[in-house]
Amino acid sequence: MHPLDTLREGLADLEARALLRRHRVADTPCAAHMTVDGRATVGFASNDYLGLAAHPLLADAVAEGARRFGSGSGGSHLLGGHSRAHAVLADELAAFAGGFVDAPRALTFSTGYMSNVAAVTALAGRGTTLFSDALNHASLIDGARLSRADVQVYPHADTAALEAMLEACDTPAKAIVTDAVFSMDGSIAPLARLLELAERHGAWLLVDDAHGFGVLGPQGRGAVAQAALRSPNLVYLCTFGKAVGVAGAAAIAHETVIEWLLQRARPYIFTTAASPAEAHAVSASLALIAGAEGDARRAHLAALIERTRTILRATPWRPIDSPTAVQPLIIGGNEDTLALTARLDAQGLWVPAIRPPTVPAGTSRLRISLSAGHSFDDLDRLQAALVHSGDCA
Repeated sequence: MHPLDTLREGLADLEARALLRRHRVADTPCAAHMTVDGRATVGFASNDYLGLAAHPLLADAVAEGARRFGSGSGGSHLLGGHSRAHAVLADELAAFAGGFVDAPRALTFSTGYMSNVAAVTALAGRGTTLFSDALNHASLIDGARLSRADVQVYPHADTAALEAMLEACDTPAKAIVTDAVFSMDGSIAPLARLLELAERHGAWLLVDDAHGFGVLGPQGRGAVAQAALRSPNLVYLCTFGKAVGVAGAAAIAHETVIEWLLQRARPYIFTTAASPAEAHAVSASLALIAGAEGDARRAHLAALIERTRTILRATPWRPIDSPTAVQPLIIGGNEDTLALTARLDAQGLWVPAIRPPTVPAGTSRLRISLSAGHSFDDLDRLQAALVHSGDCA
């Protein structure tokens, strides 16, 4: 059989099981109201939680950054690509979100995927036992696999099970790895208890706060700040392509940890640095997030979250009770989930279907992603469409 035929068979199998994924093309900037595939829609698909992705201030900052520093970095951070924009942003990040540790320092990355793989592989390796939440993001899972550590997966947010696993572990080097906000459930990790266990057992606690940074905690400083945690065992990972409205990511930790990552993290060392224009825009976004406008956007988002929770509880499907901007509605089968997505799309609402392997088989769902750019009228439209779709199911 030709290798192409093998791929064609695999694609046909995915389609038969309603697991084939397809692009949708946005004709306008990411926002609550968009034109997608040539049609006006209310978007509940993005991670633009504060509605900043199309903010004029950030667009101006990208343009200003490109004029000052160029559109591309031209090299890796250690070979000519580390601009003043990157250096300033790292200092600002350490001040903004580094209150959990003495001598905080930040290291920026091109993507959140890279920052997670970098931190996990640099801090855990052969001779390390790594404890990973069962619902961690693919980037943390891949980092764990690449690290060559002994990986033990604990049931989602089950700190009693994790404690027993730690008690039974005689490996000197240990690391606990977790999302802060789990991207498909919207649940928040029990960070205080995880840190208590990490400190007791001499382990690192790596926290991926991709979906909390900018939204949770005072001034949007993140899930660790919301939990008021402080420890040199913490390694904080955050991204800029969600609530921040730009692109890129960072690791924030004690200065010794960051120096180690700079020396040993292959995804940092061996790739071209992100655009300095993006770094300049992230700096502008941090100032906005920490100010009065950021507070107002978070307050509006919180009100939208509460309204959505009420709406979803009244549907014939099964919501996951989430206090975050990620509001899942479990439908069950792949075909039923795709059919519901199509019915909503016909009514001008883009609500993506999430299917295996992203979520376990039998738990396919709608992932309703809220933004401060949404209005209560948008939620009324969503509610009416869900009621109509439920009557038609």
